[in-house]
Amino acid sequence: MFGRKKQPEPERPSSVLNTPAQSSGNSVTGFDPSALERAAKAARELDASKNSKSAVELIKVQETTKQHEAATKRAEYDAMSQQMQLQRAEKEGEEARKTLERKSQFDRDREDYKDKLDRKKLVDQLQAQKEMQEAGLRRQEEGVLKQEKLRRQTLEYEAELRQKTELARVKAETDGKIKQERVNHDLLMEKLKVEAKEKKEAMIQSVKDGMELAGKGINNFLTDKEKLRNTAFTVSALAVGIYTAKVGTGVLGRFIEANLGKPSLVRDTSRITVSQFLSEPVKSGRQILGFNDAKKALEGIVLEKSLSTQLEKIAVATSNTKKNRAPFRHLMLHGPPGTGKTMFARNLAQNSGLEYAILTGGDVAPLGRDAVTEIHKLFDWAHTSRKGLLLFVDEADAFLRNRETEVISEDVRNALNAFLYRTGTETDKFMMVYASNKPSQFDGAITDRIDEMVEFGLPGAEERKNMINMYIDKYLKTPAGAWAKKVVMEGITEEDIEAVVTQTEGWSGREISKLAIAWQSAAYGTEGALIDAATFKAVVAQQSRSNELKGMWLDEALAEKMARDK
Repeated sequence: MFGRKKQPEPERPSSVLNTPAQSSGNSVTGFDPSALERAAKAARELDASKNSKSAVELIKVQETTKQHEAATKRAEYDAMSQQMQLQRAEKEGEEARKTLERKSQFDRDREDYKDKLDRKKLVDQLQAQKEMQEAGLRRQEEGVLKQEKLRRQTLEYEAELRQKTELARVKAETDGKIKQERVNHDLLMEKLKVEAKEKKEAMIQSVKDGMELAGKGINNFLTDKEKLRNTAFTVSALAVGIYTAKVGTGVLGRFIEANLGKPSLVRDTSRITVSQFLSEPVKSGRQILGFNDAKKALEGIVLEKSLSTQLEKIAVATSNTKKNRAPFRHLMLHGPPGTGKTMFARNLAQNSGLEYAILTGGDVAPLGRDAVTEIHKLFDWAHTSRKGLLLFVDEADAFLRNRETEVISEDVRNALNAFLYRTGTETDKFMMVYASNKPSQFDGAITDRIDEMVEFGLPGAEERKNMINMYIDKYLKTPAGAWAKKVVMEGITEEDIEAVVTQTEGWSGREISKLAIAWQSAAYGTEGALIDAATFKAVVAQQSRSNELKGMWLDEALAEKMARDK
């Protein structure tokens, strides 16, 4: 058809109708026009058909339906695309959140690691500073030792120079005197001869004159009988008076020393003196006449109930022991400082009819070799008491240490032996009361002499509340002294006092007493002696800090002591 050789027509399926175009075959280009021919034929048949317009309309409707279906599918595709975008956005948000969490965790880990590094760096710096300070202190100590050594060497050298200079001066003066005496030897000898001759003549003349006067006096005395009698009586009376005065002075001195004199070891005593009797006649009269009540031994002391009962029994027993002249029992009061040991010992003596004397264990060691003598004087003085003496040894562990485990000097050892000798037997003359914070350090011979031990513990909540109220009455509401001004307490409630009871846990009675004195001082620092709730609480906080600081100092001192012992 196009002037080319026709290709043979491929075999067609039997279901397809043969058309003229099919029989004619394909063109050279490979295009099959049979479909177009069939379409044209169908179009001609359709145009010739009566239902051609209906068919066209039907085709249009079908096409519109297909378009609607395609639009619906596109809408579904768009919805699915949006849903996929939303899912993708959610996944991206979740990934971003996880990334942010991982980043935050990483930042926290990094900050923690940085903080650990900073802490370690600070600890290393503090350790380095401590080592530098210790090295500086060692260098200072070495420098001080070197300076002290140089100073001693300088002093020794100066002393040696002074000695040499003095020897040289003395030698020079001696040599000069020898030379001068050798020069003036003849003149000195002549002078001495003249002076000796004059002294001899004067002595001979004095002897002659004295013999003449003595002879005349003896002659006159022997010839007068009345003078002889008076002389003999006067000499005898003079001899008797001298002897009596000597003996009486010794006896009076010993009496004054035993009864009025106070041994050097005694810090405080209730032994009545003239000045005390004149200043406090009522109190002194009660002591002299023996007006006392053993139940008042705990007056002004706030203690735990069972401890109060035990101490009251001891007070009554001591009073009855004194009345029946039976041997006294010796006590040990042990516990933390400031818990009322000294106060009870003093009240026990005053209300059981005894006199009391207080000494401290730290006063013995400084006496050295005189410690033994002073201890014997102390017990001799105690034996002169007509009522009986309560001898209270405060801080007794400073002197009565264990001889087997402690390193003590020979003087202290001798003093301890003297003390043990004077307290070895029962007596109705004195009663020993020991007070110690560390009773485990006592020598075994001392603990063997102790008849009863009483432990004073720190006050509990009820005891602290009673103490606080007692000291508020004593120092704030009704202070002692005619000129003392009462403190005005403004806005301080019972809840404030209860808070103080809680804050003072672990405090001793002495510390609570100092707290009340601090309140009084704070009030007296104002114009109208006023203390309000804020000042009340501030004083408690300040005292708490002070007690904590003291505790830290004590712990550091104990740690240093343990380190030195190691």
